[in-house]
Amino acid sequence: MQQVVLASSNLGKIREIEPLLKDLPLQIIPQSQFDLTDAIEDAATFVENALIKARHACQHTGLPAIADDSGLAIAALNGAPGIISARYAGAKRSDQANIDKVLNELTGETNRQAEFHSVMVYMQHTNDPCPIVCHGRWHGEILNKCQGSGGFGYDPIFWVPTHQCSAAELPADVKQTISHRGHALADLVDALKKKYR
Repeated sequence: MQQVVLASSNLGKIREIEPLLKDLPLQIIPQSQFDLTDAIEDAATFVENALIKARHACQHTGLPAIADDSGLAIAALNGAPGIISARYAGAKRSDQANIDKVLNELTGETNRQAEFHSVMVYMQHTNDPCPIVCHGRWHGEILNKCQGSGGFGYDPIFWVPTHQCSAAELPADVKQTISHRGHALADLVDALKKKYR
């Protein structure tokens, strides 16, 4: 079994990612087991930040790494909160504070179109010139108030038209299948199956 570092400290992400990798000949180890600090995400795109996180994990563990960078892009806010989705509310950030800021900024706005984005990266080593990069998207709309208690992040205000509920109201197995991260991870799993078959 090849050991691979999952370059994330976000417990919600880890819970979503790990089950989808279980059929691969990989032993997934969260970066917390290596006492790693989070990488400094100072790039302008999801792709670049995912690469930064994967490279950071490879460099400090000597193992291959899988990293994800994801966030919410709202049309009426010119793509915000985007790459700063997790820290959108600033110093007092929390899931609820981030949600409150989005809802406040959308007050009176009729265009509620939004997309979740997830970029999943697999990097063999620190200087891997050909990392695997997969980009998943999930289209929806922003609600006027929170709805549902499941999931994490912006899930309670993300309306899923195909299922007529918020992302926070979806069963976990359904969300894993249809979400941005689910799509990106499915593509990554396909690529890794070819690599490790």
